[in-house]
Amino acid sequence: MYNIAMYFVQLGVAIAAIFDHKVRLMWRGERAAFKTLKQKVDPNAKYVWVHAASLGEFEQGRPIIERIRLEHPEYKILLTFFSPSGYQVRKNYQGADIITYLPIDTVTNARRFLRTIRPVMAFFIKYEFWYNYLHILKHRGVPTYSVSSIFRPDQIFFRWYGRAYSRVLKCFTKFFVQNEESRQLLAKIGITETEIVGDTRFDRVMTIKSLAKQLPIVEAFTTPHQLPRGGEPADQEASPRGKATGRRACSGMALEGVFVAGSSWPPDEDIFIRYFNEHPEWKLIIAPHVIGEDHLQQIISKLSIPEQTSSPSGEVGRGVGGRRVVRFTQTTREEAAKADTLIIDCFGLLSSIYNYGDVAYIGGGFGVGIHNTLEAAVWDMPVIFGPNNKKFQEAQGLKACGGGFEIKDYDEFAQLMDRFASDEAFLKESGSNAGHFVKDQAGATDKVLASVKL
Repeated sequence: MYNIAMYFVQLGVAIAAIFDHKVRLMWRGERAAFKTLKQKVDPNAKYVWVHAASLGEFEQGRPIIERIRLEHPEYKILLTFFSPSGYQVRKNYQGADIITYLPIDTVTNARRFLRTIRPVMAFFIKYEFWYNYLHILKHRGVPTYSVSSIFRPDQIFFRWYGRAYSRVLKCFTKFFVQNEESRQLLAKIGITETEIVGDTRFDRVMTIKSLAKQLPIVEAFTTPHQLPRGGEPADQEASPRGKATGRRACSGMALEGVFVAGSSWPPDEDIFIRYFNEHPEWKLIIAPHVIGEDHLQQIISKLSIPEQTSSPSGEVGRGVGGRRVVRFTQTTREEAAKADTLIIDCFGLLSSIYNYGDVAYIGGGFGVGIHNTLEAAVWDMPVIFGPNNKKFQEAQGLKACGGGFEIKDYDEFAQLMDRFASDEAFLKESGSNAGHFVKDQAGATDKVLASVKL
């Protein structure tokens, strides 16, 4: 049944590719995979194969790839993706020798792929359980590992109707799982080669933090200047993150801070923009998940700007009661210093931008699910997100330690922000909790590679 389903999937992808650009990229990439392998595979090399469905899983697998590359140069790395959102972003990644799409999991494709590569070891990241690839790897005696995997009782493997399919899990040499619940669920279906190591993403965000970029535009934007309402500039304080922060206060006023909204969607923006339109003492940085001109103009239109004018530098003028807005790629340091809202209209900077903030909001919680909370939390800052976070282990950990906060509507968001603005001790404690949570969870990569025989 599975193999019949895979052929129908292959047909469905081919049809969908006619109408959908993203599916078309995947379809073409999968069809080109064997040509890429024929051109690039060194028949005398020993390949370690790492498969990640998409970009998020790649970030989990990246610490493994880079450690193997550093400590075991005798191996070459094959990196495969299923989704265009992973392949298109990382197709030029220098840490792998070959990067390609993974062809659909038919028997023919799996046999041809593995006959071409002949991997000496394979790592599947988090959720990838391809029946034919895994069975052939087991048949060939190739050590195969599942890294940063996490299981829930509602998954098909643990339902009565999914027991036959659950046999695919027995093809793995070992599971490196994130938590005790996953270990127990696997044990109930007879899988005991497991080890609780946590999530390799914690190692990745620690590395990202150490490589953070200095961003002069953002630095100028967040540097304290004249207090609103005629106050005098205050001295910069050393924040828990070891950098200067824009927070300051004067008698009878709430503390000013820098709020960073990362990977935001329109439902998120409807909530936090409403609050900051009423609280001009806060600096606001918005890095939307979708960077398209329509979305950027939609964000600008929500910032209480009834009449917009643009300067050559890209500044959007302040309307009556509105916020002064600049776009990152179109402004200067001088204009950024005068603004109170900065829109990030390019990719690749968000993990470094968090360094300049006091409170972070992570988008997606009113839609398909929250984005990366750890890239913000690692900077010792509290993290806010919407209600769709139950399937995200790191979000549950942040909530439990007092470093992450779930909000369900505008009123909850406003109450939380009011507390951050009026209670600096609470703000610092929440940020410290978030930072310690990330640091305490790091080390999964060491545990995985200590158990794997390279």
